[in-house]
Amino acid sequence: MNDLEGLAPEQIERISKARERVIDSIGKNMDLYGVTLSIGHLYGYMYFKQGPVTLDELSKSMGMSKTSMSTGVRTLLDLKMIDKVWEKGTRKDLFEASSDWYQNFSDYFSIKWRKAVESNMNALAKSLNEIRAIKEEYAGDEALAALLTKDENKIGDAMKYYRWLLKLIVALETGEIFELIPKEE
Repeated sequence: MNDLEGLAPEQIERISKARERVIDSIGKNMDLYGVTLSIGHLYGYMYFKQGPVTLDELSKSMGMSKTSMSTGVRTLLDLKMIDKVWEKGTRKDLFEASSDWYQNFSDYFSIKWRKAVESNMNALAKSLNEIRAIKEEYAGDEALAALLTKDENKIGDAMKYYRWLLKLIVALETGEIFELIPKEE
């Protein structure tokens, strides 16, 4: 359904221009966080769309291939920024943008940060084990032990940070963050 249907051409043009500015802003903002500009535009387009859309409709309206649309939709689904919806009498997959920007932010950052934290904590743990093995192998070397102790402490500080970041991620995932920083009503 076209929500601009029935409006005067001048009204359609002005509303479309205002929406396009927001869509472009969304795309640029998402690009800053590692999501391609085109996927950001896709979300912005879906955000203003009244009701669910198919890949064919997205492809046609955005002038992109169905393959590109499929990739973009899959990315947005993974980031929990859109939902796959069901509509009686429709056999094609339908997608709809989540309009809860607070939840979008929480989901996006918790997904991205959790992956980074897990990867970094694994690297830190591996390095810590290696340092401890070197320390044990050269137990009599005081200078080496002092150097390795400093490295252990630095890695320990980094691990404290990542444990803190995990708490922040949990606060985002559970919504506890909004008790500290309330949503605007």
